[in-house]
Amino acid sequence: MDGLYTLWNQIIYALSNMRVFDIVDILAIAWIIYKAIGFLLETRAGLLVKGLTVIFGTYLLARLFELTVVSWLLSVVVDSALVVMAIIFQPEIRRMLEKVGHTKLLGSKKYDDENETVRACIDNVTKAAGSMQQAKVGALIVFERETQLADIVNTGTVIDAECSVSMVNNVFFPNSPLHDGAMIIRDGRIYAAGCILPLTQRPDISSHLGTRHRAAIGISENSDAIVLVVSEETGTISIVNNGEMQRDYNSVSAYAELSKLLVSDDMDKKDNALISALKGFSLFGRSDKSKDEEEEVAENEDKS
Repeated sequence: MDGLYTLWNQIIYALSNMRVFDIVDILAIAWIIYKAIGFLLETRAGLLVKGLTVIFGTYLLARLFELTVVSWLLSVVVDSALVVMAIIFQPEIRRMLEKVGHTKLLGSKKYDDENETVRACIDNVTKAAGSMQQAKVGALIVFERETQLADIVNTGTVIDAECSVSMVNNVFFPNSPLHDGAMIIRDGRIYAAGCILPLTQRPDISSHLGTRHRAAIGISENSDAIVLVVSEETGTISIVNNGEMQRDYNSVSAYAELSKLLVSDDMDKKDNALISALKGFSLFGRSDKSKDEEEEVAENEDKS
């Protein structure tokens, strides 16, 4: 009872002396913990954390039961925990820092012409992917976003050409010099081709997926790039984002998905605002006579 009474007095004392900045401090720590847990759940880092937890728990048990050799071996890992975590979680830490760096604090916007260029490129790429799907021609196309892929570009050949259907098809034409590597799309243009991508090291990837798909997952794990893959064996179109692969697209559905992922929302908002304004103008500007005429036309269509 004395322990509970002391604890209660300590809580009352802490609450009575709490400042506004203390509350902000607590909320900030809670937000960081919440984001960290979400980050671990979204990535394969959660499995690595479980492994480190098992090692640390084993170390405590070894110390408890005075297992000298085991304690000494595990102490090397525990004492170097920060260095070990930095090495093991290097891809995850890099992606987390990139997400923080990509946060638009000042509300920067892309210009409409850039959106149009990217949208036109997506249209041409997906049309080419549709033709390659029918012919079962393999393709690996990487859409660069905020993370610059200079190291990847250096492994291939810089083209810097307009993104057209014929150009995409020519690059991935069987037995062409660049068809085995990846194509890099930068700012709506074909920037490089024949590039070599890092392969994913995830053990849970299906054995039925070939090198193209593993490379697509690998580059999306190490950057914020969006990757379109056409399978040479089945002709299946897949899209990879943030290490996750979605399959069974066609040229139309692939265009819709890539547009959602790559095109800035600014244009869509402006288009929606313009449409709403035009609708509002037509509603307030038309006469009752026009309303009656529209209703009469609708009735005639229903009768017919």
